[in-house]
Amino acid sequence: MRPMSSTRHRGRRVAALLAVLVGILGTLTVLGAASPAMAADCAAPWSSSAVYTGGMTASYNGDNWQAKWWTQGETPGVADVWADQGACGGSGGGGSTGGGCTYPAWVAGQSYATGAIVQYTPNGQYYIATHDNPGYDPTISTWYWSPYSCTGGSGGSGGGTGGSGGFVVSEAQFDQMFPNRNSFYTYSGLVAALSAYPGFATTGSATVQKQEAAAFLANVDHETGGLVYINEVDQSGNYCASEPYGCPAGTYAYYGRGPMQLSWNFNYKAAGDALGIDLLDNPGLVASDPATSWKTGLWYWNTQTGPGTMTAHNAMVNGAGFGETIRSINGSVECNGANTAEMQDRVNDYVSFTSILGVPAGSNLTC
Repeated sequence: MRPMSSTRHRGRRVAALLAVLVGILGTLTVLGAASPAMAADCAAPWSSSAVYTGGMTASYNGDNWQAKWWTQGETPGVADVWADQGACGGSGGGGSTGGGCTYPAWVAGQSYATGAIVQYTPNGQYYIATHDNPGYDPTISTWYWSPYSCTGGSGGSGGGTGGSGGFVVSEAQFDQMFPNRNSFYTYSGLVAALSAYPGFATTGSATVQKQEAAAFLANVDHETGGLVYINEVDQSGNYCASEPYGCPAGTYAYYGRGPMQLSWNFNYKAAGDALGIDLLDNPGLVASDPATSWKTGLWYWNTQTGPGTMTAHNAMVNGAGFGETIRSINGSVECNGANTAEMQDRVNDYVSFTSILGVPAGSNLTC
């Protein structure tokens, strides 16, 4: 046979190299198909007080959500005004499966207490009970269930850096803060209430998040004597202001209740309207349902300026300091030298709680 020319040798070598490259690319394609797509960047966190119009996006529970039309205060994943855009921030989704989560599967007809966490097998998502219920479907009975972001672990008491659902205060730390608390004020009830205000203790640096949680709980400690009191001790006060809607539950029905001692008919109405709960007609819910009770405290903290110039939430995340949270809650009653002992008690609680959480207390502690 006639020997091959050098050109034919080069052609065969090139063909062989191409075959190898095709094989490698095929393998990479297969591997790429098995790998999850990179999650999009998270949009700004959803806020219950913000107004969204059609096409606007917000992040909530690990997913980006797009508003279908105008909305305010309607929680993504609960209200059908939102369209789920998928996981964001590279977290792999809104806590659906994996990540080491070991919560039990939801069972129809099984009784669940407030704070119970389950996995809904049909869609693989997790839900937390916001009210006691006899096994209602989490995807239908949204009054009783809220979506829950499961980021790993078994959801128990947690270690020293965080607790259930990613809350920066673990159950062990909560117990340390309130060793003598009333059994009504459950940690699970607090965690269940967090979904109402997702910006709480999740805004800013890790230090700021823990400082805000400590600030909220320190004021709660002062208002309730260490989470001992559910109802105001003196219930004879008339907290019925002249409003068009009046006081349907009774003239003396709007005394202080809950972790922030919600009082006055206008506060019960405003809180109820914001939370989708009729508290004007049923103020007793604040003292009978743990999640509702905690939600009213978070409502005031995140949305009300009170006698101050900013909400307590904004005071902590924008660097105004703990002293401004006191002003927003009790203003001239304690600030500007009016009652330094009461003010200092709040400060002492805050310093103690930040120490438990392992962060500095910061500046501007007094008012």
